[in-house]
Amino acid sequence: MKYKTEIIQAVLFIVTLITTTLAGAEAMTAKAFFFFPEPYLLHFPEDFWQGFQFSIPFLAFLTCHEFGHYFTARYYNIKTSLPYYIPMWLSVLTDIGIGTLGAVIRITGKTRSRKQYFDIGIAGPLAGFVVALAVLYYGFTHLPPFEYIFTVHPDYQKFGREYPTEIMKIPKFMNGQLVLGDNLLFKFFKNYVADPKLLPPNFEIMHYPLIWAGYLALFFTALNLFPIGQLDGGHILYGLIGKKKFNIISPIIFVAFAFFAGYGMFTIADIKNIGVTGYYKSESDFFTWLLGYVLFLRICFSRISENQLTSWVLSLSVVVGQFILSYIPALASIQGFSGFFPFLFLLGRFLGIYHPEVEIDEPLDFKRQLLGWVSLAIFILCFTPYPFMQIDFSAK
Repeated sequence: MKYKTEIIQAVLFIVTLITTTLAGAEAMTAKAFFFFPEPYLLHFPEDFWQGFQFSIPFLAFLTCHEFGHYFTARYYNIKTSLPYYIPMWLSVLTDIGIGTLGAVIRITGKTRSRKQYFDIGIAGPLAGFVVALAVLYYGFTHLPPFEYIFTVHPDYQKFGREYPTEIMKIPKFMNGQLVLGDNLLFKFFKNYVADPKLLPPNFEIMHYPLIWAGYLALFFTALNLFPIGQLDGGHILYGLIGKKKFNIISPIIFVAFAFFAGYGMFTIADIKNIGVTGYYKSESDFFTWLLGYVLFLRICFSRISENQLTSWVLSLSVVVGQFILSYIPALASIQGFSGFFPFLFLLGRFLGIYHPEVEIDEPLDFKRQLLGWVSLAIFILCFTPYPFMQIDFSAK
């Protein structure tokens, strides 16, 4: 059937527009689509239209990112597809969703040189980053009145302007609450662009569609710029330093990333407090979870070397290293971010941490080298080690 692929892509885009709009409407109104009785049910069409304030800027970011890749690939006459948008509506599982897993293009033609990989890799993040800056600037300079949050959470109204401080003391409001972690760029906008009298606390930002979309744009930009494997950041670093150095640095970064993500999950304190309320209830409980963690790391490291013993050695080394550092008082309270585990699994098991070889392995010119280091600066500005945190009053 002629245009079959284009029809599928168009349908996926329309469905993703609907799911992201629903997610935006749910975030803005603190209502769900159909899982709760009145007054927690979304009302059509008034609530639904509000969701476009989130879906349009967020999809604009995703679209510009993917078309940055697309047009650069086409410039080099490399065959590539239009974007495939991935709808994912998770209201059945979580209170806050974004309606999508992002978008991807398929490059089916052959990329022949480091320069081509570099240009295609960097074009997407740069294009998306420009959109993210525009969305954040407009969002922070056009914040709604302070009282807007009371339309989302009427219960906050009794606290007035002191609600951010007061509700932090009340478990029924804060238990399970999602809190966004600041990256350097987001912090800059909060401190130097936004009106402090209108600025919401980080646990309410998802109800402000423009800055929520902008925050997510920075988050996905940072993920894409990780200098590992065939991520955009991997293409960029490969172009900068070449195959030999890249195949040394990329696995080191990947193992270090895994070390951070799982740090604090299992500590010396856990062993000492087995059976104590809030800790593992028994030794078998503790060691079952520990074994599962080791096996997970082994899967993530399985493609680092053809020798599978290497993955076991790396997994055990990471766990032992985490235990040793947790014994140091100054480091015992530090916690990693296990929310990166799905990303680690995707990288380690499917995308890989090495880079395809190229026919033309020539160094980049000075302008591209400079642009590559600029992309590293963008990664640093956009990345936060704790992007999404949940408050749990029952946690250990």
